[in-house]
Amino acid sequence: MKKTIIVMSFLALSLTGCTERWTSLGLGAAGGAAAGAGGYEYHINKEKDRVEQDYNDGKITKEEYDIRIDQINRDSLLK
Repeated sequence: MKKTIIVMSFLALSLTGCTERWTSLGLGAAGGAAAGAGGYEYHINKEKDRVEQDYNDGKITKEEYDIRIDQINRDSLLK
């Protein structure tokens, strides 16, 4: 998961300096989409960590934990 975020971030940063070249090749939108996907997966990972912390702290039951983790996994782009 962390490797994916690092790769997505590197890709986004590498595309920012060559906007004209990448846009003429049709890759500008692809770079933006990749950066957006990396940010989304980062958010999903943070949400999963928060649910796990809530479960470990006794704030939610095992059943609620399983439901929320299942929802998070279904929302993830990296199934």
